[in-house]
Amino acid sequence: MCLRRLILSVIAIALPMASAILSVSGAERETSADRHVASIAITGAIGPATAQYVKDTLLSADPQRVEAIILRINTPGGLATSMREIIADILASPVPVIGFVAPAGAHAASAGTYILYATHVAAMAPGTNLGAATPVQIGNPISPSPQEPEKKDKDGGGQAASETKDALTAKMTNDAVAFIRSLAELRHRNADWAEEAVRKAASLSSQAALDKGVIDLVAQTPEELLRRIDGRDVQVIGEQRRLATRNLPIRTSEPSWLIRLLAVLTDPNVAFILMIVGLYGLIFEFSSPGAVAPGVIGAICLVLGLYALNMLPVDYTGLALMLLGIAFLVAEAFNPTMVLGLGGLIAFLLGAMMLIDTDAPEFQLSWTVIGAAMIASIGLLSLTLGYVWRARRNPVRTGTPAMLGQPAEVLDWSGQEGHVLALGERWQARAPRTLAPGEHVQITGVEGLVLEVRHTPDLAVNSGGQP
Repeated sequence: MCLRRLILSVIAIALPMASAILSVSGAERETSADRHVASIAITGAIGPATAQYVKDTLLSADPQRVEAIILRINTPGGLATSMREIIADILASPVPVIGFVAPAGAHAASAGTYILYATHVAAMAPGTNLGAATPVQIGNPISPSPQEPEKKDKDGGGQAASETKDALTAKMTNDAVAFIRSLAELRHRNADWAEEAVRKAASLSSQAALDKGVIDLVAQTPEELLRRIDGRDVQVIGEQRRLATRNLPIRTSEPSWLIRLLAVLTDPNVAFILMIVGLYGLIFEFSSPGAVAPGVIGAICLVLGLYALNMLPVDYTGLALMLLGIAFLVAEAFNPTMVLGLGGLIAFLLGAMMLIDTDAPEFQLSWTVIGAAMIASIGLLSLTLGYVWRARRNPVRTGTPAMLGQPAEVLDWSGQEGHVLALGERWQARAPRTLAPGEHVQITGVEGLVLEVRHTPDLAVNSGGQP
């Protein structure tokens, strides 16, 4: 009896334990079966949309399922602010990030070099290159324009301007050097060459970068890359981790529709066009209240344009000049002087040239777009001026001036005052002589609500009081 109770007790304890062990083992097998390597691509100019794409992918990566993230790089550079956001996200990522410049023919220039230095493992495909990481190429907002000639005057103003420019350049360059050296020291890569890439715009091929210790390896494909980094130790948020990437599947993470929309909106040319459409839509709505459609479309475009400009390096002086130019053009439409119109066009053009404050060519406004906007503004101004000119030449149809010269018929009269029928209405009137009911008169003036008339025997009026 005691033996049976003992057996039943052991069974009652063992069954839940076995069930728990089996469930944990099943969960581990499921997690192991679902473990993979994620892959995202940085292609084209680096901007706000790219930074958001990388951030979303890194935040959504589950360290229990994602062994590593391959960051495929092929970029000429981009905005310094977006580059720093990407690097900050890589350094804070709980999942190792593998930088891979690929495919053959790709490059990690300018901002791409900084990002590659920040990754836990840096690799390149044969036939690729990196470097040329000077601050001007990154598009620093305070970088001086290399094409701008130095202006000298008798008082040495040109020399002072040159010294100021040199000081700004040195400050910007030293900051960039310190930043990329800190990344190189963090990842134990060649810091001296990184400094050359900033100060001298040095560049390297994939094999030369491997020989100089700038990257960790050269691989033909992502699959070969995963095989070669298997078992490598990396530092992830201060902790040592060994990669187990052999034979893991690669899953490409595509940008969401919101990221794609952001990429379109943050194109400076698109943001510029949205701003113009939005402003003119609101102008049309205010000039013709009740049209509704121009106001709705204009408000939506203006909000989207302002949202895009808020994410771009905008020169607010240029934005103010653009708005001032549009205001002058609107004022010219209502009060033609030619001075306002010409000033508005000049202010608009200067503002458009200064609007985007960066040296990155990919984020500069296109002259074609600026020219098209100028032509559209000039055309709109011409149409408005033509309409105003035609309206001024037309006879006045309302108010006191419209009544002068109109015929009227005397209804009753006493002395020099009486009542007349004018424009279908009964009016009080006065004349320098006595008039008889039924006589035809002509309105010569209006004083308050009293008409001044004179006798015109040859005029006749119809029943509505019109000639």
